[in-house]
Amino acid sequence: MFKSFSNTALFSFILIIIIIVIFIPLFSSPPILSEEYYSQYNINHTLITYSFYGFYWPLPSNHRISSYFGSRTSPTSGASSYHQGIDIPATENTYFLSIMDCKVIYTGFNGSGGYSIICTNGSYKLSYCHVSPNFIVSVGDSLIAGQVIGQVGPKYIDDVVGNPYHDSTGKSTNGATTGCHLHVTFKLNDKAVNPLDYIDA
Repeated sequence: MFKSFSNTALFSFILIIIIIVIFIPLFSSPPILSEEYYSQYNINHTLITYSFYGFYWPLPSNHRISSYFGSRTSPTSGASSYHQGIDIPATENTYFLSIMDCKVIYTGFNGSGGYSIICTNGSYKLSYCHVSPNFIVSVGDSLIAGQVIGQVGPKYIDDVVGNPYHDSTGKSTNGATTGCHLHVTFKLNDKAVNPLDYIDA
C-alpha cells in the first residue's frame, strides 16, 4: 500500500512539473510595447514575435540568417571558424530589440565583434555585435524585452585607433565583417549556446 501511494505521489509530482513547463509560458508571454512606441522607430509592431520562452526576435522585419551557430568557413580575416552566434543581415541603421529583460554591462568597440552592446540577466548573457556606434543605451541601463536598444551598424568605420579589421581594399571595418548585419551571441552560464534554441527565426 505504501509503495502504491509513493508511485501515485511521484506520478502526480511529475505531472505538475510537466504542466508548469508546458503551460505557464503560454500565460506569461511578455507584453508588447505600444504601437506608437514602435512607430517612432519605423517598426511594424505586427511583425514583432517572441518564442515559447518569452525571448523576442531582435529584428522584426528580418528573419533570414546568413551564418548559423557552429562550425563554418571563416568569411573574412579575423572571423572565427567556429561561430558562437547567428548573423542576421539587415541594412545599416535598422533598429533592433532587446531579446530579454536585462541590464547593459558594456557598450563600445569589442574586437572582432566591432561596436557591441552586451547585456546580462542572471545566468544569461547576450551580445549584439556590429552595431551602430551611436548608442541609444548606456552601461547600467535596465532593459525590458522588446525595447528598442540600438541600430545595425555600418560596414566601414574610421574612428577606432589601431583597428586591425579591414577589407581587401584596406578600408577599416566594424569588426570582422563582410557587410551590414546583426550578430547575436547567447551565453548560458558563460558558455555560448545556439540562439535558435531560445529565440525563433
